[in-house]
Order: sequence, then structure tokens, then C-alpha cells
Amino acid sequence: MSSATTPSTLHGTNPGNLPATTIRPFLLRRLHSLTGIIFGGYLVVHLLVNATLVQGVHPHDVFARQVDKIHSLPFLTAIEWTFIYLPILFHTIYGIFLVIRPDYNAGHYPYAKNWFYVLQRASAVYIVFFMLFHVLALKYHVFGDNLGFDPTSATLTIQRHMAYSKFITWIVYPLGILASCYHLANGFWTAAITWGLTVSKGAQRRFGYACGALFALTFVLGMTALIASVVLAAKVNPDIVPGNTTSAPR
Repeated sequence: MSSATTPSTLHGTNPGNLPATTIRPFLLRRLHSLTGIIFGGYLVVHLLVNATLVQGVHPHDVFARQVDKIHSLPFLTAIEWTFIYLPILFHTIYGIFLVIRPDYNAGHYPYAKNWFYVLQRASAVYIVFFMLFHVLALKYHVFGDNLGFDPTSATLTIQRHMAYSKFITWIVYPLGILASCYHLANGFWTAAITWGLTVSKGAQRRFGYACGALFALTFVLGMTALIASVVLAAKVNPDIVPGNTTSAPR
């Protein structure tokens, strides 16, 4: 949920040059950017692990092995709270504050970057609801065991999760993947400006190409995981595949 700021407002700006009344927002925005970068790194790893579903379960269940490695890490709870939950919570809460601020300018200034900013906000709103569903369903089984995740039966529970509903499979997850990958890539682009790494227009353009490649890579990983999970889900619920009239084996 990166904030929209133009290069001219960021270049050469530092806390020492700011009045006391603006130091707090300055630091909060940078913390917001930093937590976004941390969570972005986690998202890339998450998508890479999920994409191993495409390797199937024979001769080895690669996805289950990756999940086992993660859950065998020492101090996993501390790692999760430090690098996942706390950054997400701050980034989301401060991001909501930024979203509700009435400073849209896309309708007044028809520049592509302003529309990128509007899409950043729109994707942020969807991601909040998507993450709530994703976490509450998989981790806490709030919507029932059929949607819950069990790390000791990782592939089986993903199969059951994705077989549950066409709406979840073909609407919730594709939009969640698209929104998350766009938000990540565009957020990295604005973060580079925020931290003074891409000051010139040329540097911003070149880094924009890199961020576009990041979007393409993460989107492919996400859709690979989705398609692989649908192939698994179709084995227990063939109706999950549109147009498939094959009955599930009894």
C-alpha cells in the first residue's frame, strides 16, 4: 500500500530539513515503505514455495517437503511475527489511513503514474479482504476444516481447499494474485523513489522495467501454483474445472 509521492517531493528530503510537525509523518511513511519491502520479500518466497505444487507428488511431494522445512525452523513463531505479521499489520493499518485520505488526483491530471497510484490503492483494498480470508480460512480454520490448512498434510489440504468452491478458485484467488503482484511491483518502484535510489527520470524508467519484470515473474509463479492446485482439486471435485462433465470417482 505504497503512498504516492512525486520524485521532486522526495529528492533531497531528510528529517533534518523538515519542521518538527512533519517529522512524524516522514518517519511513518518510511516505516510503511520498509514494512512493504519486508512483506514483499516474504510474498516472493511464498509464491516460489507454492509454485512447487506443479512438480506433483510423484516420486516426491516437493511442496510438502518445502512446507516441512519451513515448519521445522527454530523459533518459527518469533520469525513469523517479526518478518510477517507485525510488518503486515503496520503496513495495512497505515495503508488504510493513506487510502482514506482525499488526495486522489487521477481525475485532474491524466498521467499514467497517477493511474498507477489509483490502482495501487484499489489493489490494497482488495488485498486486505483477501488476506483476511486467506489467513482466517487456512491458518485458523474459521470457515471450516475443508478450507483449513494442515502442515502435516500440506498438499492434501490445499487440494481440499481449492476444490471447495468455483468462486474461491476462479474469482478470489486470481484477483488476489493479480492484486498482490501488481501491488508488490508498483510498491517496489515507489519505494526506490522514497529511499532516494532512483532520483532521475532515466533511473526511474529503468527500474520501472525491472519492476515490470518482477510483476510478470511473480504473476507467473502465482498462476502456476493456482493451476497446479486446480489440477489436484479436480481429482476430488471435477466440477471445479469449468466445462468438465466428468464425475468424481466413487
